[in-house]
Amino acid sequence: MKLLLVFDFDHTIIDGNSDTWIVKCAPEKKLPNGLRNSYQPGHWTDYMGRVFVYLGDNGVKEDEMKKTMTTIPFTVGMVDLLGFIGENKELFDCIIVSDSNTVFIDWILKAADFHKVFDEVFTNPAAFSSTGYLTVQNFHAHHCAECPKNLCKRKVLKEFLEKQLEQGVSYAQIVYIGDGGNDLCPVMFLKKGDIAMPRKGYTLEKKISQLAQELCPVECSVLVWSSAIDIMSYLKVLIKK
Repeated sequence: MKLLLVFDFDHTIIDGNSDTWIVKCAPEKKLPNGLRNSYQPGHWTDYMGRVFVYLGDNGVKEDEMKKTMTTIPFTVGMVDLLGFIGENKELFDCIIVSDSNTVFIDWILKAADFHKVFDEVFTNPAAFSSTGYLTVQNFHAHHCAECPKNLCKRKVLKEFLEKQLEQGVSYAQIVYIGDGGNDLCPVMFLKKGDIAMPRKGYTLEKKISQLAQELCPVECSVLVWSSAIDIMSYLKVLIKK
């Protein structure tokens, strides 16, 4: 039985936020205040749709966006980790569940030749319109009160596991690697033998430790990472078991 590795993307695989990085393409590398202040909690995708319209209105083309996005650095050790996973694909299935979008993730993974490491990417669908504007849509609709309206990562993970089971695939263990507040919902879905790996100093780690203080800890084991080398070392131990 394989291990399932579930990765977030922003601040986990890449050391930055792809959605805010694109602002480097804007005039003077910033957004007007009115646009910046138009964000409403839980409605990030709608906000990014307006950002992309602004970039399009200012003549920012696909090539320039792509060039900018592929300058985002990977987190420390991530290149080694993804290389290691790629060399051991018979042991791991690997998916991304992210609040970024298909265009950004595709550009970044392909530029670094890591797209083959991942079996599936679940993120907001994006595409360039006939007029050359980037458009983005919500990934799905859901009823989870804890998650932003465009994406509940628990729902994605649950449906992926159900689909795999229908095809006769089940996993010895799930390892969830993330950093953000929206990673807590899927982490709380993990079972006793699974592992949550929150990035040190980020929201997910803080939320997990807060739950432990409130005496309602998550069911899975928790291992904090600050470099992807920590994750790789742990995976090497797991596959030796």
